Amino acid sequence: MPLDLKARFRSYTELWQSLGYAIWCAYLSVKDAFREGRYRDLLRVREHLDSAFYGWYKTLNHYALNYERNMTPLPRLVPACAGVVLEIGPGMGNQLYFFDKSKISRIVGVECSAKFLPELRGQIQEHKLEDVYEVVIAGIEDSDVLEKHGIKPGSVDTILSTGVLCSLPNPEALMREMYKLLKPGGKFIFWEHHQSKDRVTSVVQGFWDIAWSPFLGGCHLNRDIEGIVLQAGKWENTESIGNDNSERPYVMLPRVWGELVKPHELN
Repeated sequence: MPLDLKARFRSYTELWQSLGYAIWCAYLSVKDAFREGRYRDLLRVREHLDSAFYGWYKTLNHYALNYERNMTPLPRLVPACAGVVLEIGPGMGNQLYFFDKSKISRIVGVECSAKFLPELRGQIQEHKLEDVYEVVIAGIEDSDVLEKHGIKPGSVDTILSTGVLCSLPNPEALMREMYKLLKPGGKFIFWEHHQSKDRVTSVVQGFWDIAWSPFLGGCHLNRDIEGIVLQAGKWENTESIGNDNSERPYVMLPRVWGELVKPHELN
């Protein structure tokens, strides 16, 4: 382990700013309920936590947009989406900027939080995707809802997941279900943060995760995303998987990405 103690300490403590703001947003949600006389709502913890995540996301999203457009592989990954596309957790629609509309026949964005709808629909209009983009308010686990919108096993050409697998309930099982949705030859394109390969950083992630996950939309800092994706089924193009593990081993949100292909013929 390199003796970069100052850099490690700075990295290990900088999450407090994000977490602190999310906690503040939760406080504001409780305060509003009290001020407006909605006393029963004071006990609706889940609603306050959802409001905290939305407030945090909305306030900081312009930083995320700049980062994603200029410092990540997303400008290369997302344009590879083609055919019928299933976007998992589009949030406020940051990825819509990258889609190559000439390759796409249909996009179904499955978003579990209706709070993001105004911003998402605004992005759909801004990028002129109204004729191909359909928003479904549901979880990816709601297979009956997805089937009503034509999303069923063997029906999807591309699944896009950017910063979502960290927060899915039972991600191993849901990843296997997503694998089934892909047609033979279909692509799973992902860009996620994951558990650090550095032992010390991984331990620190675990400590932070106790408070981080409740206030940040169920996001977990220490999931083995690459392992979760690879266990879903047989994949081609596994050499496409990249990461930034070696650049700064003390980073709390290291990234992993790839463009995997479901084999045309499964043995």
